[in-house]
Amino acid sequence: MAALVNTVSVVKLSNVRNNQFRSRPLLFPPVSVVSITRRSLTIQAIETDEKEVKAQAPDKVPSKDGSSLNQLLGIKGAAQEKNKWKIRLQLTKPVTWPPLVWGVVCGAAASGNFHWTLEDVAKSIACMVMSGPCLTGYTQTLNDWYDREIDAINEPYRPIPSGAISVNEVITQIWVLLLSGLFLAGLLDVWAWHDFPTVFYLALGGSLLSYIYSAPPLKLKQNGWIGNFALGASYISLPWWAGQALFGTLKPDIVVLTLLYSIAGLGIAIVNDFKSIEGDRALGLQSLPVAFGVEAAKWICIGAIDITQISIAGYLLGAGKPYYALALLGLILPQVYFQFSYFLKDPVKYDVKYQASAQPFLILGLLVTALATSH
Repeated sequence: MAALVNTVSVVKLSNVRNNQFRSRPLLFPPVSVVSITRRSLTIQAIETDEKEVKAQAPDKVPSKDGSSLNQLLGIKGAAQEKNKWKIRLQLTKPVTWPPLVWGVVCGAAASGNFHWTLEDVAKSIACMVMSGPCLTGYTQTLNDWYDREIDAINEPYRPIPSGAISVNEVITQIWVLLLSGLFLAGLLDVWAWHDFPTVFYLALGGSLLSYIYSAPPLKLKQNGWIGNFALGASYISLPWWAGQALFGTLKPDIVVLTLLYSIAGLGIAIVNDFKSIEGDRALGLQSLPVAFGVEAAKWICIGAIDITQISIAGYLLGAGKPYYALALLGLILPQVYFQFSYFLKDPVKYDVKYQASAQPFLILGLLVTALATSH
């Protein structure tokens, strides 16, 4: 929840074999090998890249019963689509936008300065568009690009490995979404009369985090602990910080509190690892289900989610806010119920069902915490 490269002219993509790791949601940049020419701005890919990407995709397509809604949301069970704009939307995975949008709401609530005026509502909507469609959409497209080889194993019918969208179109989409998000971030700083462009630098930092999460040489997602925590922080901390900085002051205690809350985000991120075990193992990616096995990893996952929230409730109780603490504890109970009903039974089969059932209670808990800190 980026003052980018210099003036770009030609963006070349190479080393397909080096970029073989899985995609997941983080907040924000792409950069490949950049070279400068004098006049024109073109984005082009080496021919072998496109050929190799297509060659990776086996002759597998989604079921005939694939859902058009799943295709538009960018989740499993998607129908195969030829409309280019629907494919572009699929790459941005709209199903991942709501947590970022909600994070902005929590930050605005925590600031204590949001008012239901036309101006404040308009500013918050602009911040949501920046965090969700633009920068999360950018991140998801970037992740799919760097994960094209692993997707060719796990989900070969996805747009990039199946060849449904060209290399140039993917790279153009990455840059357009990134630059749009950064433009909105700068605009919000001007709109809020910030002396220091806090929102822009948060967007820039999130963009850098996104890039090093997915791309060589760092590829944070190679490590299940570091990568998943970075992912959790990008979904919980960054949009909260942006919303609070937009309407008030981002204080150190809130930074620490939200980073601790991001441990729950780490648990949520692990849920997405179970469906990719085969590809992760084949490409040497040390996700927690690969490193610890399915049984141990699913308990690590729910432990991170539940213990974090219980600890936050304890913090609120100690801070003299018992009603907020009790409300948060009440929201943990249904999450535990769905963990035993779905996730612990079969984390691969029920991953989407579990997240759809349990996560609304987790994000409501975030709002409870935000309201508690605003008083």
